Amino acid sequence: MLNFKSPKALVFALIIIYNLLAARTVSSQGQLQVGFYSKTCPNAESIVSSVTQKTFERDPGSAAVLLRLQFHDCYVEGCDASILIDNGEEGERKASGNLGVGGFEIIAEAKAKLEGICPGVVSCADIVALAARDAVALVKGPFYEVPTGRRDGKVSSKSLADNLPEVDDSIQLLKSKFRQKGLSDRDLVLLSGGGHTIGLTACFFMQVRLYNFTPGGGSDPAINPEFLKQLKSKCPFQGDPNTRIPLDPVTDFIFDDQIFLNIKNGFAVIASDARLYDDENTKQILESYVSSAVGNSSSSGPLPSFKADFAKAMVKMGNLGVKTGSEGEIRRVCAAVN
Repeated sequence: MLNFKSPKALVFALIIIYNLLAARTVSSQGQLQVGFYSKTCPNAESIVSSVTQKTFERDPGSAAVLLRLQFHDCYVEGCDASILIDNGEEGERKASGNLGVGGFEIIAEAKAKLEGICPGVVSCADIVALAARDAVALVKGPFYEVPTGRRDGKVSSKSLADNLPEVDDSIQLLKSKFRQKGLSDRDLVLLSGGGHTIGLTACFFMQVRLYNFTPGGGSDPAINPEFLKQLKSKCPFQGDPNTRIPLDPVTDFIFDDQIFLNIKNGFAVIASDARLYDDENTKQILESYVSSAVGNSSSSGPLPSFKADFAKAMVKMGNLGVKTGSEGEIRRVCAAVN
C-alpha cells in the first residue's frame, strides 16, 4: 500500500491515476471503428441503406434533410442522437437553430427494423451518421466509410443548442463557432457551404438578407442584382415564410461543386453561404474548389477534390463528442430515452 505521507509516493500515485485516465480516454475513442456491428448485427448498414434509398425514391429531397440532421445532431452535445429525443417545448428539437430540421421518421423507421433483428444493439446516433452518408451517395456525392460504435445521449435541452450556427451570422462568428467544435475554416467551407449543394431553404431565412440587411431596409450587396430580383419575387416582403426555394438553383438535386461558383458570382441563396466570401482565408479555400470545378491548373500543387474533402470533413464531424463504451445508452426508441 502506498504511503501518501511520502511526497515521492504521492507523485507516483498521481502519475498512475493520470495514465489510467489517459488510457481510458484512448480506449473510449478507439471503440469507434468501421464495421463495428460486423459481428453483433451484420446487416445493420444494409438495412439503414435500404430505408434511406426507399425514402429517397419517394422524396429526393430527403437526402438533404438527412445530411442536415446529422450536422445539427453533432453540433449539440456531440453526435449522440440527442436531437431525436422528443421531450416537448424545452427539448433540443425546439431550439431556434433547429427550425425546419427533419428526417426523424426516417431514422425511426430504420431503428424499428433494426430492433426487429438486433434488439438493443445499433444506436440511433450511428443510424443518423450512416443515413447521412447513404443520402449523400444517392445524389452522386462521395461514398465514404463511417466509423461506428457511438452510443446515444440521455440529455436533450433547448438551452444546449443556443450556439448553433445561424443563417445571418457574420463570417467571424461562423468561424468562431466552428473552431469551438474543433472544426477548421476548411471544414466550415465544406460542411456549411458545400453541404448546401443540395436541399431547400424557406423564405423565413431570407427576410433579413433581402429586406433588412442594411439600415433603412436595404438588401445584401453581395447578391447579384438580377438574382436579387428573382429572390425577391420568390420571397416577397411579408410573403409566405414557408415557401421553399433551392439552395443551389442550378443543380439542386446533384451533389457537386456548383454551389461554390454560385457563391463567387453572387448567386448564393442564403447569407451564411455568401459570408464565406467575406473572409480572406475562407475565400481562398472556396476559390480553390472553384478552380478545381472549372479545371484551372494551380502552380502551388494539385487542386483539391471537393467530394474527397467533404467526405473527410463529414467523418471528422461525425467524431464530435461521441459517447462510447459505457457512456450513454442504446435507445430502444430513438425519440425517447430508455
